[in-house]
Amino acid sequence: MRGGTQRLLVVAPHPDDEVLAAGGLLAQAADRGCQVQIVAVTDGENSHPGSTAYPSAALKQLRSHERHAALQHLNPRAQVQRLRFEDTRVADHVDALTARLSQLCNHGDLLLTTWRGDGHADHEATAQACLALCRLRGLKLVEVPVWAWQWASPGDARLPWHRARVVLLDAEAVRRKHLALLQYASQLSIDPSTGRRAVISSAMVQRASRPFELLFV
Repeated sequence: MRGGTQRLLVVAPHPDDEVLAAGGLLAQAADRGCQVQIVAVTDGENSHPGSTAYPSAALKQLRSHERHAALQHLNPRAQVQRLRFEDTRVADHVDALTARLSQLCNHGDLLLTTWRGDGHADHEATAQACLALCRLRGLKLVEVPVWAWQWASPGDARLPWHRARVVLLDAEAVRRKHLALLQYASQLSIDPSTGRRAVISSAMVQRASRPFELLFV
């Protein structure tokens, strides 16, 4: 964190996005004593529609507990602010989200969130709110492709490679990111009540073990 940045503000549409997008960066920020705030836009309560194994009311608390366990591996001192917007409906509340984020951010914050073209409605809406805020307040924004790797491959012309930067991760950060992701058990297994496959695929777990994170600046 350079250039006058005072704090890293990670705006995660759902619990687990903070790990998938920037788990290694969070680990290395902790090691360097950087201040970190996690803004949880939703509680991820609608990740298993129609499930009796993971009903929405239970998921609100379960995924919050999973995030807490994940952050113990990455950055135990990171503060978490839950905004409780409805999972899958963030696009209906972009202006309200922008207003809430404005109340939470400080001069000099660096905002990190999911990419505005990620192919997931909540991810894109969250990015749009962060973009509006950064333009209004003159803050720096970093976007991370997360869901995009489900439909894009390296070199895909639909991604803004001219904005891409790579953050190299040391072996310890990679190890901690992997352990953090494993805490999201609700997202890593087949739903026994519906038979739906895991939300976080094995390919996503493998990508989370790479010794770098790719960001769009």
